[in-house]
Amino acid sequence: MSGQVLPCNPKEIGSLFLFEKLAPEQLGRLCSEGRVELFQPGQVYTEGDPATCFFVMVEGTVVLSRRVGHDDVEVSRTSQRGVYAGAMQAYLGDRVRQVYNNSMRVTEPTRFFVLPSDTFAEVMSEWFPMAVHLLEGLFFGAKSAQAAIGQRERLLALGSLSAGLTHELNNPAAAAVRATATLRERVAKMRHKLAVIAEGPFSRDALASLIEIQERTAERVAKAPALSPLEASDREDTLTDWLEDHGIDHGWQLAPTFVQAGLDVDWLEQVAAAVDAEILPGAVGWLNYTVETELLMNEIDDSTTRISHLVDAAKQYSQLDRAPYRVVDVHELLDSTLLMLSGKIGSRIQVVKEYDRTLPQVPGYPAELNQVWTNLIDNAVCAMNGAGGEGTLTVRTALDHERVLVEFRDTGPGVPPEIRSRIFDPFFTTKPVGQGTGLGLDISWRIVVNKHHGTLQVESVPGDTRFQVLLPLTAEVPDEVPAEMSAPTPEEAA
Repeated sequence: MSGQVLPCNPKEIGSLFLFEKLAPEQLGRLCSEGRVELFQPGQVYTEGDPATCFFVMVEGTVVLSRRVGHDDVEVSRTSQRGVYAGAMQAYLGDRVRQVYNNSMRVTEPTRFFVLPSDTFAEVMSEWFPMAVHLLEGLFFGAKSAQAAIGQRERLLALGSLSAGLTHELNNPAAAAVRATATLRERVAKMRHKLAVIAEGPFSRDALASLIEIQERTAERVAKAPALSPLEASDREDTLTDWLEDHGIDHGWQLAPTFVQAGLDVDWLEQVAAAVDAEILPGAVGWLNYTVETELLMNEIDDSTTRISHLVDAAKQYSQLDRAPYRVVDVHELLDSTLLMLSGKIGSRIQVVKEYDRTLPQVPGYPAELNQVWTNLIDNAVCAMNGAGGEGTLTVRTALDHERVLVEFRDTGPGVPPEIRSRIFDPFFTTKPVGQGTGLGLDISWRIVVNKHHGTLQVESVPGDTRFQVLLPLTAEVPDEVPAEMSAPTPEEAA
């Protein structure tokens, strides 16, 4: 949008706080190379367009807004003379993307002093070379520091996840090792028992029947039902009585194994009918080893499957060997993150999943979305741990118009109203010294808003805090990662 060009008065320009220290010849150059424009109510420039001009308001009312998802969110409204916006970083040249970082409109006829971005860069370099060097250092230094601290935040999260993953992997790995050692022992005993049976008074038909029972036993182990402790105890007592009645010593030691395998008195009766009474104890002992080896192999299978599942979750979480930008199912990302954080969440916090599995997939950067989930879950867990260590974490997904909602709800003490507006600020943290960098929510906000054009918001009362992420269902595939966009400076917002 272009305004009406008006005469430029150096004296009026010099009355603006930005230019009040300039010499008359400098003000003359500004007026000769710049211009005063009168804009009628409406849009002056739009976020993301090439930044061609630097605007200083002479009089009127200006409104600055940022694009958040499908909405324009107002970030500043002021009538103060001398506030400025536009090509703020022209002096950095092509080292940064020269685009407008916000949208500007006026609500009444408003006059601006307008300076082309090239001229703004030239006069800055000629008149204030030291200031330009300082500003360059501050700009790039702040970006480097933010990147370094952001990397530290990610490393801290990775360290926490690694510790949790190590703990989660250790349990099934140790179980598999123990089961393997026991299995080796049981197989050795089975070989010995087989040798004893082969030397005993077994007929060919009896051995054939015993082997057939062994095969059926293995099948029953694979289909063993889950029993309550009371049901298991009653079955153990019944089996113990049967074994003792049939002259089998230490029946109370065999009964728990048989019950775990889903075997009952009817099965024992089939064994007794297949062999003679004098060889029944040996046959039951041999079948006991068969049952034990099947149970141990099941335990090894469960443990190694658990390990494989954890490794798959780690790959899903880190997005190794995946395209950085792609269409993803948010539930897969949420499940992998919850699994990775299960050690930190602990057993005293209940996790409730309220997923809408009919949701469509969303375009995005899955590895970075996982970082958002990690930060929000970590904050929720810390809040509940600080309130006694117990609570409920509810992860909910739903369709919200043309966006996917991912909500993290905790039953912690809530976010006090006096700090609610600051929680997304860089370096702001309520955690004890050494336990937080204050960048978790800032990084999350940048990932959701800047990179995914979504929304991150919070609703909180004591006992019910909800962080809500809204992600658009459609997006253009980026040619490159968007440049960092900072919030308006106090001078811009004024």
